[in-house]
Amino acid sequence: MRPSIRQLEYAVALADARHFGRAARACHVTQPALSAQIAGLEEDLGVQLFERSRRGVTPTPVGRWVVARARAVLEGIDELVEVAGGAREPLSGPLRMGVIPTIAPYLLPAWLPRVRQSFPALRLALHEERTERIVSQLVAGELDVLLLALPVSRPDVETFTVQEEPFVLAAPRDHPLGRRRGPVRPDELDGEPVLLLEDGHCFRDQALEVCQRAGARESSDLRATSLTTLVQMVIGGLGVTLLPQSAVNAELSGHDEVRVRRFRRPAPARTVGLAWRRSSPRGDEFELLGRTLKRKPGGR
Repeated sequence: MRPSIRQLEYAVALADARHFGRAARACHVTQPALSAQIAGLEEDLGVQLFERSRRGVTPTPVGRWVVARARAVLEGIDELVEVAGGAREPLSGPLRMGVIPTIAPYLLPAWLPRVRQSFPALRLALHEERTERIVSQLVAGELDVLLLALPVSRPDVETFTVQEEPFVLAAPRDHPLGRRRGPVRPDELDGEPVLLLEDGHCFRDQALEVCQRAGARESSDLRATSLTTLVQMVIGGLGVTLLPQSAVNAELSGHDEVRVRRFRRPAPARTVGLAWRRSSPRGDEFELLGRTLKRKPGGR
């Protein structure tokens, strides 16, 4: 007898949770109902898929193989639904988007209303995480599309550029770089200690590259977990930093203690764009989404 989709879903959930109660809660069913489905699956296949003990549940060797195949089958079913849904209406139904923390609070407030207006049937679920994490989730099929800083160095990922966003320099008001007027030249940072984000943020890598080209250095023993913390460190007079231009109004509004200076052109910048699996059947839709984000407000 062929396993049901429900049985496959429960087997995958149990393999992930390693506990009947947690798996049942994840599937929004009672524990007896999930246990009965797993027992029925084992009976139909004629093999034991899970070892049960007081400590929890562990897949058997054949159980690991079955669960891996079950994941592939469920991904194929999801793809079938996606293709059928996309054929009916582009960018409709559920869409799982990963977005990095240095973009989410600054660009999404302006972009999301535009997306809702253009695609009212789209049900967007946002997942905010660092670049490495959301790229891994994308490749694993846990996310559909990403909004992040490009490039993404993976041959199995397709990208679409939405905009180039310049960096600005933020300095305490009484700092020499804060007292000057006009656009800042990169060589003015030569030898200057610059506050940066902690490891794992792609914006740290981009800012560090700018610093290295300008002859600046990272401020020792001072790393922030977010742009908000970074700005607070500047407000506290601990040093200067680089910010994406989109973060200036949100993070520095009302803070007269900080001076913001633009860079002389060509200004250092980051490329913001979308990324998705090259094998995704929704690539054309994601390009449409990218063009929608790229469009200026009121434009077509």
